[in-house]
Amino acid sequence: MAIHQFLGQVKHKFIVMSGKGGVGKSTVSVDLALLLAEKGFKVGLLDVDLHGPSVAGMLGFSNAHLMAKKDRLLPFEVNKNLCFISAQGLLQSEDDPLIWRGPVKIGAIRQFLSDTDWPALDYLIIDCPPGTGDEPLTVVQTIPDAEAIIVTTPQKVSLADVRKSVNFCDMAHIKIRGIIENMSGFICPHCGEKVDIFKSGGGRQLADEKQLPFLGQIPIDPMVVAAEDDGKPLQNLSEGCRKALDDIVNKL
Repeated sequence: MAIHQFLGQVKHKFIVMSGKGGVGKSTVSVDLALLLAEKGFKVGLLDVDLHGPSVAGMLGFSNAHLMAKKDRLLPFEVNKNLCFISAQGLLQSEDDPLIWRGPVKIGAIRQFLSDTDWPALDYLIIDCPPGTGDEPLTVVQTIPDAEAIIVTTPQKVSLADVRKSVNFCDMAHIKIRGIIENMSGFICPHCGEKVDIFKSGGGRQLADEKQLPFLGQIPIDPMVVAAEDDGKPLQNLSEGCRKALDDIVNKL
């Protein structure tokens, strides 16, 4: 199927981006995809963080390998409503590095879109690596009607890098759906209360500054980390974290 033929059938296309690494972008991508699937939507998740793919591990497919049928890649099926593709599935081991230059990466991303046996999708969520390099540039050039979701943390250094992502989207003429402030406060595993261990509110401040929608704040939840390490995201999620994610999903 040609890329544009496939993309034309997808109702909503979101690129999850961040200006720097370590802000929880892949966690946000996985959680949003799972929650949308829980609500009955058909969701495809594409991990284009080629040099540091983490989606497969979070979803319990660390050592799974991509298969093909009639020259079409078969996406991994998480459940009846969610499937995903990741370069991790091309490697023998999750410890193997992917050593590709720009042209090969560009070709791989386009192939993941055009040569995968995707089902009919309501949502396509694309998890990009941090920064503004080959991968996000290829995605925005290939899917010009996609919308960006930019993930940040409250720290000033993260907010400075997010401005670069905002400017990147402006230069690429990509609409920004909104900003998410991740790691905003800490959910105590004992009492369930939220504690602001870092400065918070920076994401909302940046959204106001750039006149962009603010999608919400997601607190740090120790159960999220433990569940994703086990390949079972959203398991035993705290009420506060679940509500924060639900509120964001309802805005999509």
